[in-house]
Amino acid sequence: MAAAAEAARQGEGSSKRLKRTPISPSDDIATVSIHGGDQHDPGHGAIFPPITTATTFVQENLGEGGAFCYSRVANPTRKAYETALADVEGGTYCTATASGMAAVGLALELLPAGTHAIVMTGVYGGTHRLFEKVRRSSMQMDFTYTNLNDLNTVCQNIRDNTRMIWVESPTNPLLELVDIAALVDAVRNFEREKNRTGERILICADNTFATAWNQRPLRLGVDIVMLSTSKYIGGHSDMTGGALITSDAALSDRLNFLKSAVGGIAAPFEAYLALRGLKTLAIRMERQCSNALKVAQFLEKHPSVSEVYYPLLDSNPQVELCRRQMRSGGAVVTARIKAMAGKTEVETLRHFFAGLRYWVLAESLGGVESTINHSASMSHGSMSKEERAAVGVHDTTLRLSVGIESVDDLIRDLDHALKP
Repeated sequence: MAAAAEAARQGEGSSKRLKRTPISPSDDIATVSIHGGDQHDPGHGAIFPPITTATTFVQENLGEGGAFCYSRVANPTRKAYETALADVEGGTYCTATASGMAAVGLALELLPAGTHAIVMTGVYGGTHRLFEKVRRSSMQMDFTYTNLNDLNTVCQNIRDNTRMIWVESPTNPLLELVDIAALVDAVRNFEREKNRTGERILICADNTFATAWNQRPLRLGVDIVMLSTSKYIGGHSDMTGGALITSDAALSDRLNFLKSAVGGIAAPFEAYLALRGLKTLAIRMERQCSNALKVAQFLEKHPSVSEVYYPLLDSNPQVELCRRQMRSGGAVVTARIKAMAGKTEVETLRHFFAGLRYWVLAESLGGVESTINHSASMSHGSMSKEERAAVGVHDTTLRLSVGIESVDDLIRDLDHALKP
């Protein structure tokens, strides 16, 4: 009896197990983020994929390799994470990169040298830096920055060598939205009307601020989703990573080749941390986005604040687009504070930051803790003051990444710091 029980426990009697047809797969982010992808452990049946740190894998014989050969090409931990993230975003393929900027750079590797891209005005400063200070010279690329909601202007800016449209929605830090479905329709109609030959224009959406919990750009028609997974996917400010996701077979094959050729892949431990964070994405985003709306409503009424940017505020001109395209307004609020009487802008900012208890001044965003980014010196520090002013980023512009703390405590903390 003991031997039979042990055999059953070890799975030796699996052929006698009752088998039934399970329910159909769920499309709910809260479920997919936990159960999506291929996360099974063939070795021991671990409920969470183990960290496989091996760089190389044993082959049975010449020409008899297994699923993995070398970790730059593929790794079991990274595969579990990539397949899960692909399911979450509604794609069929994902490649995880070493950082968000590595993902942006890999996306540009899809393009031949000398091509042109149209970019949403006000994109993240790091993206702007890569485009202007690296790819203009290294790939002879040209970039046009415009409001992607002005569809006539977008189409007027399409050239014979235009190969990509770069979407960021919401933008960083002013949280402007792009009507993604309308943009896709306009570009595809333009291509048909002009009988453009050759490869179609790739539409790539940076979905970092929204995440799939708020919107799924692939289902709105874009070709590629880019993520800085250091933010909400990881969610705990303890890993650095990026990702590109697509549902196009040809793009999948090309990206699979490029990620191995270029080599900027996510390490196993980073993939493990990101997958662990992904499993709580839905519950974190629900709390953070709810908190963010209340913080935005508080700041909008505060006498020491001159401007508040949050897509779901009734006063925001894009509130209807937000309600149609997103589940919430996101977990970021951007505000511009007024200089205090008798103080310069810098003195006002130092006074403000010195008065905080729970909010902290820090780069990045998306963790469970609430942070404030000084956009002019941090996220957009690589841009000149004139370039920042042109996109609406000023010395007193602050980007608030709202965490999961008690929203009453967060508001009380801000109210105290804003007092003269």
